[in-house]
Amino acid sequence: MVSIKLKQGMTSIGLIGVITLAGCTGSNSSTAEKANPSQLVVALLPDEDAATIIQDNQGLVQHLEAALDKEIELVVTTDYSSMIEAASNGRLDLAYFGPLSYVLAKTKSDLEPFAARLKGGSTMYTSIIIGNVAAGVDEFTDIEGQTVALGDPASTSSRLFPELTLAEAGLKSGENYEAVFLGAHDAVALAVQNGNAQAGGLSRPIFESLVEEGTIDPEKVTIIAESEPIPQYPWTMRSDLDPALKENIRTAFLELNDESVLGPFKADGFAAMEDKDYNGIRKAGDILNLDLGEFVQ
Repeated sequence: MVSIKLKQGMTSIGLIGVITLAGCTGSNSSTAEKANPSQLVVALLPDEDAATIIQDNQGLVQHLEAALDKEIELVVTTDYSSMIEAASNGRLDLAYFGPLSYVLAKTKSDLEPFAARLKGGSTMYTSIIIGNVAAGVDEFTDIEGQTVALGDPASTSSRLFPELTLAEAGLKSGENYEAVFLGAHDAVALAVQNGNAQAGGLSRPIFESLVEEGTIDPEKVTIIAESEPIPQYPWTMRSDLDPALKENIRTAFLELNDESVLGPFKADGFAAMEDKDYNGIRKAGDILNLDLGEFVQ
């Protein structure tokens, strides 16, 4: 198991659509209703601006409503730990986790990963370490004594693998650099570009999309290093859903080819995945011996 722990008594979840979410798992619901609800709560990871995520994924809502003949409530939690907590309380029917947040959620919830983002024929991606050009940070030795921006403490490509990549280069958080957590990948990139941090770690696909849309100027930010391949973000479902519904959900994702739905995910489609595909995440967590209790309030 990953040697990463969440604090007990974490703050309650803050969600877009929280009223509907809070009411969707009433204690009077029958087992059959819980297994095959008329409305499915679908959570997306808050790795970028929440309002933008909700707006950009209305196509997903429409696709799932048509494919599953269910109402869909799309939610974005305030942070990764809130999403893990919501899953552990049975408040999410489907959830798009990051690899690390999935592994953490799996220790607290009965979840099944069933699909992951497919891009260029691969279900893998990478994390990168970036540096501020004006500060002259363009290799590992320049990071010594500097501030390194990271995303959420439970982020795979904006925390776990950046710290692992830095550790492999002989740089440890708290000893060789000061880590600051900014919550989201785009915040990391902007902090490095603006000089508020001299280096940072984030998902390469997200960084490339920020460059493509003009948010990040590649003349101001340089890529210092790239991580080993990481298994893509998994789609998960509650294990206690009705078997027929679960099969319909798998089909709705694995046969999806609508570019308007896939666009926000920067995906060519979704491919089948299972829990064992994330054992490398567990190994990375063990290597760093991370304790999220330091960061989760």
